[in-house]
Amino acid sequence: MNSTSIPMSRRQALRGGLAACTTLGAGTKATGVLAANQETSIQHFPAKAKHVIVLYMSGGYSHVDTFDPKPKLEQLHDRSIGVEAEVSVTGMPKVDRYLKAASWKFRPNKHCGTEVSDLFPHMREIIHEAALIRSMNSDHRDHGEATLQLHTGSTSVAMPSFGAWLSFGLGSANPQLPSHVVLSEHRPYNGPQIWDANFLPASHSGVRILPGNEPLPYLKSLSPGVIRDFEFEMLSKLNQEHAQIRHDNGQLAGRMAAAQAARGLQDAAPEALDLSQETPETLKLYGSEPGDVTSYAAQCIMARRLVERGVRFVEIIDSVGSCSDNWDAAHRDIASHGKYAKRVDQPIAALIKDLKRTGLLDETLVVFCTEFGRTPWAQDGKGTKSRNHHPQAFSCWLAGGGVKPGIVHGQSDDIGNLVEHNMVHIHDFHATILRIMGLDHERLTYRHAGRDFRLTDVHGHIVEDILI
Repeated sequence: MNSTSIPMSRRQALRGGLAACTTLGAGTKATGVLAANQETSIQHFPAKAKHVIVLYMSGGYSHVDTFDPKPKLEQLHDRSIGVEAEVSVTGMPKVDRYLKAASWKFRPNKHCGTEVSDLFPHMREIIHEAALIRSMNSDHRDHGEATLQLHTGSTSVAMPSFGAWLSFGLGSANPQLPSHVVLSEHRPYNGPQIWDANFLPASHSGVRILPGNEPLPYLKSLSPGVIRDFEFEMLSKLNQEHAQIRHDNGQLAGRMAAAQAARGLQDAAPEALDLSQETPETLKLYGSEPGDVTSYAAQCIMARRLVERGVRFVEIIDSVGSCSDNWDAAHRDIASHGKYAKRVDQPIAALIKDLKRTGLLDETLVVFCTEFGRTPWAQDGKGTKSRNHHPQAFSCWLAGGGVKPGIVHGQSDDIGNLVEHNMVHIHDFHATILRIMGLDHERLTYRHAGRDFRLTDVHGHIVEDILI
């Protein structure tokens, strides 16, 4: 038969849809990738914000070199406070803890007086828009476990990610775009587990975008107009027939959701990720250049464009190279922080300014975070340049919708070792962010394997003091 009587072969009909739904889930389980067909919401309170942008600094930046000034460290530099009381969970030997002064000077923000180090001069300019938490606390000092807890609430068993819970609770604001997007140049600690939906409906897993010329491989349609419509109609029909005899197949449901959303993405995503539409003034604000599609600045612009178009949750995972080429280079020399700070400082400050000038900051919660801090003492003894992992006390900040601007919450002790006042555990952090988004962390549950699960497990308290 000729091509006018039969538009294409069965293989050709499946090619476009299956390629799209498989690739859009690259880096996630095959069970699910998109939330574009999820439009329901189970909000419990009036939401203070509609969107979340998470700026995750992978590897653990030093709180005492960035957001938590400790004059006492200056006074006691190179003095011992004794050997660690317990052997670390990493099995590393106990060390004599020689205190180490910050490597950068701290200066106040001119609006609110909050001190931020010279490592982040641009962020210091906008910290009056944020609630800075200097009393963060988590449960593990290894990257894998700590990163898993920051993203899922668990240090051991893989659970649904924070973004997946928000997608599940809030649904999609734009049926042509996923509700949960992750910008990640390189594989982070724990890989796709940190954006996976796990036992939640598969459609809530994060869609990973690879910064570059092909952010979503196979996104461009392989066929024009009517033929593309025919491809998706055929694929949908085949999947529906297949599903009739496999009612409980979550993987199939996820693939069907992926294929349906891929159709919308082919129209919406290229425009959303097209940075050529940005003005020279905007690119300059972020520190980007025409044609740049890979830098951290470009990723921040992409995040803003996605939020503008209704994406609920966007996370940018900062990693320069492999998962070891990140803030954890402080193991070698704390001076390495300069490299990573320079990469993100101006773009993050620009993102806050840009969201504010367009009015989007009022409805977007921006979260700047890491998995733990660094020790107030030198890792390898007196006079050495490095700092080790430190989950007992560290700093993160929130800005935007629902957050009191220009405040500092909590306090670590005079050397930044332990939380002294108003501890905010990771579970509290999650509970507070869910509250800002109109969700009750105790009621946002999902029944699985005979019990109800939630992001905060049986823990979590809302940090009321930072909320408007």
